[in-house]
Amino acid sequence: MKEITFNSIEGMRIGNSQKLNGPTGCTVLVFEEGASAGVDVRGGSPGTRETDLLNPVNLVDKIHAVVLAGGSAFGLDAAGGVMQYLEEKSIGFDVSVTKVPIVCGAVLFDLNIGDFRVRPDKTMGYEACKNSELNLCENGNVGAGAGATVGKILGNEHAMKGGLGTFAIQVGELKVGAVVAVNCLGDVIDSKSQSIIAGALNEDKKSFAGTEKVMLKRYSEKKNLFSGNTTIGAVVTNGNFTKTQMNKVASMAHNGYGRAIRPAHSMFDGDTIFAASCGKIEADLSVVGFLAAEVMEKAIVRAVKSADSILQYKSYKDL
Repeated sequence: MKEITFNSIEGMRIGNSQKLNGPTGCTVLVFEEGASAGVDVRGGSPGTRETDLLNPVNLVDKIHAVVLAGGSAFGLDAAGGVMQYLEEKSIGFDVSVTKVPIVCGAVLFDLNIGDFRVRPDKTMGYEACKNSELNLCENGNVGAGAGATVGKILGNEHAMKGGLGTFAIQVGELKVGAVVAVNCLGDVIDSKSQSIIAGALNEDKKSFAGTEKVMLKRYSEKKNLFSGNTTIGAVVTNGNFTKTQMNKVASMAHNGYGRAIRPAHSMFDGDTIFAASCGKIEADLSVVGFLAAEVMEKAIVRAVKSADSILQYKSYKDL
């Protein structure tokens, strides 16, 4: 097993677009030949697009893009630009008069950092698709991670900068990779040391308060103390799988969230993972599932370690 770059997975390309005066942005995965895909939504506050299509009982069996974006529900507009780009390229589900691109997506909440009036829109989605032609593998304050923050239990003044992360591995001919925008309520954990590497800061802004400890102290408080969360991502493989099987891979990939984020899947996160198969390599589903969890975990850690400070938000690099 060896580490590879996420953008080396054939059948897919990735593009980012962002406005750091937001800051906010979007990340697009383009599958020109289509991909079998599944999804698993675990958080209690999701913002998504076209996830019902990924139910195995429904007709469409291939998608053509996944969009991850900031901007909360406003950010779903970015998918319009992706639709325009793909239709111009004659990519989509053939309905005789045109081809309708199948574009799935999820958004995270970053309106509370910087200028809330700057949001991913149709233009930004189109630009991300154009940038995907370069197929650059970027991490940190880019794309959907541009305005991402982590550890918000004590308020934004104690939060840290999150970001976009990628990670991929290869075993023989099989490739499995992940991209994730880390914008969680909780703390991010490095499994090697089992220590917090980003999260809610104490008053000294140098040490960690421990989100789960804070929540335990407040267990009897039922009011909504949390806002501005959600970690969204996608797993991609060159394995040959069906829509039903990719739903299982998306489910298993959430174990990566559980390992790297504490707590994960709260009622105030919209944690969502897409999974896409865009290749012809035969592989065992369970193997791809546990590899999906591993690459997702490592992509989350890379997102935090690659992020740079912005506005009042400290980054991992500062500590």
